[in-house]
Amino acid sequence: MSFQLDPLPVPGSGATLKRWQALAQVGQHSLSLAKLYEGHTDALAILAEFAEPSSASVSAAGDSWGVWAAESANTRVTLTPAAGAGAFVLLNGTKCWCSGAQTLSHGLLTAWLADGQGPYLVRVAMHQPSVEVSALAWQAVGMVGSASVDVTFTQALAYRVGDKGDYLSRPGFWQGGAGVAACWYGGTVGLANVLRQTLIDTMPVQRGPYRLAALGKVHVALSGTAALLQDAAQWIDDYPLADASAVALRCRLAAERCAEIVLDEVGRALGASAFCRNGYFARMAADLPVFIRQSHAERDFASLAEKVIPMESQPWSL
Repeated sequence: MSFQLDPLPVPGSGATLKRWQALAQVGQHSLSLAKLYEGHTDALAILAEFAEPSSASVSAAGDSWGVWAAESANTRVTLTPAAGAGAFVLLNGTKCWCSGAQTLSHGLLTAWLADGQGPYLVRVAMHQPSVEVSALAWQAVGMVGSASVDVTFTQALAYRVGDKGDYLSRPGFWQGGAGVAACWYGGTVGLANVLRQTLIDTMPVQRGPYRLAALGKVHVALSGTAALLQDAAQWIDDYPLADASAVALRCRLAAERCAEIVLDEVGRALGASAFCRNGYFARMAADLPVFIRQSHAERDFASLAEKVIPMESQPWSL
């Protein structure tokens, strides 16, 4: 199976599953690469959703993009109007968790007015003297190839995209959030394939019941998650302007749990040799636990429950 990896179909355009298949394919190859790739393709989709002129020419220009919307409790980027007309602004402050900022040419990030109003989405060229990147805070071994660094802006020139709150209220926000689960799923499949290939390469009489049982559990977990992602992609295409928050949370939490099951089962079945002598497995096993912590765990479960309670129909009927 082959894909055109840039640009991808935007979410809700009728080919959401094809988009997620590409994300999963890259995730199966490298989760650090998938993190950067997902951010770049998400930025293109956001620019297209806002009908930004940049969306048509960004790939042709060879630019690389990231999306940095996480907010730190202690730091925040503020914006002030730049001199002259238009949507140009000046950025000040530090944005944490900026994956790939050391190498990317442009970023989309959330920023706030000095009085706390926001968030606003802005796009900024990273190659400015007023933009400083620091990797000192990043200590993780996992996902090291996509280090989520800190970026400090000092009167950096940027361009406002949309108005206050538009980034969060647009349909694509949760549609894009669901797509991250496809990256996690791809990495999980990569780990599962190591176990499956090991059993393929082992004589049937030597495979052992415990390794076979592990593969059976892995197959059930992956099959259920794949079906959920396929159903969610179809729902998004059928209802492209609807609130996809419940769909996205369900996908993300299911993919997270699937990753945990597969990590545990494959690790137990293959033992220390897979972690110590298989470079691909070792890297994926280090990256995946870090990447899935982009999920908010119990907070997301609680948010999903709040959406289930008022549902008019029985949510679990076949």
